[in-house]
Amino acid sequence: MKRSQIAWTVVISLLTTLGSIYAVGKLKSNSVASSVQEIGKVPFNYASFAGGDGVKGYPIDFTAAAQAATPAVVHIKTRISARTSTVSRRNPFADLFGDDFGDLFGGSPNMQQPEQRASGSGVLITSDGYIVTNNHVIENADEINVTLNNKKSYKAELIGTDPSSDLAVLKITASNLPYLVWGNSDDVKLGQWVLAIGYPWTLDVTVTAGIVSAKARSLGINAQKSQTPVESFIQTDAAVNQGNSGGALVDTDGKLIGINSAIASQTGSYAGYSYAIPVNIVKKIYGDLIKFGAVQRAYLGVSYVPDNASDEQMRKMNIRSGEGVYVSGVADDGAAKQSGIKEGDYIVAINETKVTTGSEMVEQVANFKPGDKITVTYKREGKEYKANVTLRNKSGNFEVVKGSAKEGMREKLGGELVEVDKAVARQYGVEGAVLVKVVGKGLLGTTRIQQDFAISSVDGKPVRTVDELVSVLGKSKGTVRLEGFYPGYESTYAYPLNLNAGGGQSNKDLQEP
Repeated sequence: MKRSQIAWTVVISLLTTLGSIYAVGKLKSNSVASSVQEIGKVPFNYASFAGGDGVKGYPIDFTAAAQAATPAVVHIKTRISARTSTVSRRNPFADLFGDDFGDLFGGSPNMQQPEQRASGSGVLITSDGYIVTNNHVIENADEINVTLNNKKSYKAELIGTDPSSDLAVLKITASNLPYLVWGNSDDVKLGQWVLAIGYPWTLDVTVTAGIVSAKARSLGINAQKSQTPVESFIQTDAAVNQGNSGGALVDTDGKLIGINSAIASQTGSYAGYSYAIPVNIVKKIYGDLIKFGAVQRAYLGVSYVPDNASDEQMRKMNIRSGEGVYVSGVADDGAAKQSGIKEGDYIVAINETKVTTGSEMVEQVANFKPGDKITVTYKREGKEYKANVTLRNKSGNFEVVKGSAKEGMREKLGGELVEVDKAVARQYGVEGAVLVKVVGKGLLGTTRIQQDFAISSVDGKPVRTVDELVSVLGKSKGTVRLEGFYPGYESTYAYPLNLNAGGGQSNKDLQEP
């Protein structure tokens, strides 16, 4: 090859190289410029997230969390024995002669209820066999069996229940068991990945994934079984179905952040949203049931406008818009009033944790017990104040509530019960009776009992006080007969009460899976 040809080849190569370097530099310059987001425009460099450069820990791998959590989630199977119940049937003579008269005309026939079996899920939280699940999973069960992930089965002892939050604690006799570590539901963020673990449709342990789509949701579902419902659900789109109730909601580290409890569905099957009880509430209630045998529920002593109140409803109630939870009333013997909080104030924080809805406020207060001191931040006419509040129990004092079977039955009955004046009771030939001042949404609400009915006996056993009534009912099964009178009327009445019935009105759109 001639020297001139070689020289031209070198020159052309050099020019090509310099051109490539210039083009690459220009592209880099354009790329850097385009990564700066202008207001109102979406930067197109988000595509790089697919490679994991833009988000810490991306792509998410669920295998470690699933392997850590699944051994600690158990399958719960329950059995309710067959029993005879009385079917209430209205008769035309009841108002004149009392319900007893209807028996002569076949007014209350007996009906045999077959044995019932059901299943759900639970979460081991200690190595020696303590399990957290939903109250509705084990409610009214005569026998509770727990099967672990390794297929070993145990009979479970019921330690305690709390219908207000729909939680229950069980115990099996075993050791060195796998268990889940408590997480912190206050740290849960919208959009974060979560796993739901349980035994849907009686299948083997199943893991589904989703994101947290909302927090502090109030559904009204616990009000069906409690006069003092506690609701502040974590909403996710992880698939949850029948049998998942009581199972675990865990984060990507495998820590427990909630107990799956409900789904939004018109069919009973998963339709896009599931709801879990925040673990901070679970941890508090578990600790109370273990230590005291009953939940030590603290009350701030305020009433507030429901979270779903419309702007029109707010205007009708003459409530001005504002930030926080509007206080619509304060109890005379409540902690809030004693600390200077008034109707019309807006509560904006509990112990420096911001609250914008009633559900968020309930969730924060539910972490404490009577006698605990908290700081409540509130606004009045635009000015912010802080109050040191000592929380109280339902009775308005700071005493510890001792747990027993009677406490659970009292909660299930619902309503408001007081003892009848002894002079009035003697007029009806009894030593005492229990007056139903308010029927409520509990078991009493499933009967035809009206306000001011005085219960004098249960299945022929005299009851003179509220304690005697709940004690007798706590030892009973199936359907019992409440006998009594309405003060001021001569007739006596009898009403069947099904102790296995759920209180209140059902909501077909909110299911307990």
